[in-house]
Amino acid sequence: MLNMASKPLYDKIWVKHGFSRVMDSFTLLLLLLLLGYRILSLNNTTFPQVLAFVCESWFTLLWIIIISTKWSPAYTITYVDRLLHRVAESELPAVDLFVTTADPMLEPPILTINTVLSLLALDYPSHKLACYVSDDGCSPLNFYALLEASNFAKLWVPFCKKYNIQLRAPFRYFSNTGPNNTQDTPEFIQDWLRIKEEYERLSRKILNATQASIPVDGEFSIFSNVHPTNHPTIIKVIWENREGLSDELPHLIYVSREKKPTHPHHYKAGAMNVLTRVSGVMTNAPFILNLDCDMYAHNPKIVLHALCILLDSKGEKEVAFAQCVQQFYDGMKDDPFGSQYTAMFVYMGGGVVGLQGIFYSGTNCLSRRKIIYGLSPHQNGNKDHAITKEKKTIFGTSKVFVESATRALEGSTFTPNNNLFNSLEAANEVSSCEYDYGTAWGEQVGWIYGSTSEDVLTGLKIHNKGWRSEVCTADFTGFMGCSPQDTLSVLGQQKRWASGLVDILLSKHSPIFGTLFENLEFRECLAYLYITTWAIRSIPEICYAALPAYCIITNSHFLPKEFGQWIPVTLLVIYNISSLVEYLKTGLSIRTWLNCQRMIRITTMNSWFLGFLTIMLKRLGISDAVFEITKKEQPVSGEDVNNETIGRFTFNNSALFVPGTTILLIQLMALFTKSMGWQPPVRSGHGSGVGEMFCSLYLVVCYWPFLKGLFEKGKYGIPLSTICKSTILAMLFVHLSKLTIKD
Repeated sequence: MLNMASKPLYDKIWVKHGFSRVMDSFTLLLLLLLLGYRILSLNNTTFPQVLAFVCESWFTLLWIIIISTKWSPAYTITYVDRLLHRVAESELPAVDLFVTTADPMLEPPILTINTVLSLLALDYPSHKLACYVSDDGCSPLNFYALLEASNFAKLWVPFCKKYNIQLRAPFRYFSNTGPNNTQDTPEFIQDWLRIKEEYERLSRKILNATQASIPVDGEFSIFSNVHPTNHPTIIKVIWENREGLSDELPHLIYVSREKKPTHPHHYKAGAMNVLTRVSGVMTNAPFILNLDCDMYAHNPKIVLHALCILLDSKGEKEVAFAQCVQQFYDGMKDDPFGSQYTAMFVYMGGGVVGLQGIFYSGTNCLSRRKIIYGLSPHQNGNKDHAITKEKKTIFGTSKVFVESATRALEGSTFTPNNNLFNSLEAANEVSSCEYDYGTAWGEQVGWIYGSTSEDVLTGLKIHNKGWRSEVCTADFTGFMGCSPQDTLSVLGQQKRWASGLVDILLSKHSPIFGTLFENLEFRECLAYLYITTWAIRSIPEICYAALPAYCIITNSHFLPKEFGQWIPVTLLVIYNISSLVEYLKTGLSIRTWLNCQRMIRITTMNSWFLGFLTIMLKRLGISDAVFEITKKEQPVSGEDVNNETIGRFTFNNSALFVPGTTILLIQLMALFTKSMGWQPPVRSGHGSGVGEMFCSLYLVVCYWPFLKGLFEKGKYGIPLSTICKSTILAMLFVHLSKLTIKD
């Protein structure tokens, strides 16, 4: 038997999705046959056929990228017992925990404190943990919630560890379980009831504070006369583990960085860089775990699982970060808004894991601090390397921080003071607005500036240096969060992602440059191209969606005729069978597959298109992209789960709904033209046929929620202003289409 010390701390398991490979290859063959048919028909082409050829060429290129990404999927298995056998508990590395929130109205404090409580209760030596909460909205409500939560934590954390509670976010624990009189001891039942009562009291306090206003006096006086975009730095040590004992709570620090209207704040990337610097002068742990405020730790041993990857002899040399997949506790039945991405994480996400590594998703990620500081694999923290030279140019003017960064790069720990309160002066210095200026922060060091998708951009820069990343897949899900619960939140989130991703593609940080001039592997580059082209993908999608209506109105055709018509028919059947089987193998329902197919069309032609326009306006210097926070809500209570309104589409005056309403009206006008016999005579060749009619009807089915919205009222109805705008655009399309058939 091999010595436990010589065994790897994790294994990478390769998966073969044989059926998907065959079907994906067959789909590519049909796409190539379709392009071949188009080329052979060049002598008899029309405008819609040329446009169809251009769109289909894009779809073929995209499918090649998809096949490359999906071809060699993998996942990891971690061995916590081997880690604990190899590394004594007293020798486990320190970990700094980052939680980010920005708006107490869109991100309720009750969610934030549950995330914090789940981190404070991790199965990890408490004196080696420090939890930093970034409040980018500078809200006294968030600070009040953390103060109250720290008092509750003194009861909650010992309770969890005493009884080995697995679910350590109290709002989830108390909603899912109760004392079992047949198995649990009287002592446990008594403690359970007491802790539940305390949590309910805590929830009421926070709810009352949310509905009222926090008096800005005493400890809260620092919040007087502050504005979310104009205020000084506020750093408060809420709890300090002064004795360095494992049975005490971890450090808990509140951070609200300085903001001024005249200074760029760089959204979440700026907040993360401030947390990195503040933690660097206070605790300087070699590892950083960052979470969004709604992503609580579902597995109390998840840090140990991630460290199995990062402390493994091979992983220590190659792996920059361990990323846990986002999963959701409040997903609605059959995923009506297509926001859970379960199948995509398995097939596309698993495929990326088999390449240079999974993307950094901005949450649920354990990173090495020295890599956040810009270290490359071949440098390996050498003291004489250039990154430790000209330190002030790279890291800024704080002597304390420069010293801590130097120690981190060398692989040694450094804490400037035994007392966190003694570090506050240095922490305030490195969190000022001006600290980034003239340094490498946001360019070579820390979270990278320049995109509203700063998470993907930061991970891309790390991969460009030659580092790999790994997915951390524990048997018990690592982290869980809340998914968008309404149409506007889903589409708004997708717009922000798409605009930020295409901004990366069109910038100096493009993955193409990473492959040409740096160390990004070619297939990893293709995987990055898959996501960074989301916004661009909307253009051929919209053009292709307009083709059936155009052909019906002008009595022309864009689909092959005679023998060639079987190519798109077979392609449609093969693609849908393949994607359906993937959903079923993932444990999803047919209804989920139908909903997600519908949402792919809606998201692409609405959110991604608006994201594309946003970046075009930014590139032209007309306007700038804005970071829009996704609204986070607590899950509906059990008595409301079956409410018929759950999962219904809601609408407002947002421009997000104009493209989809226009596409729908164009299809309806085309079908009405066909049914009334108002088509012009065929000028040459074939006119519109069953294929064009089917495509138009298919789009109407995809936009069925929009069709119902035309006749609904209130929030379930499309506003009259949106209908008017879309009607004008649809009539303009019909008019221009008819002009093309005139001599």
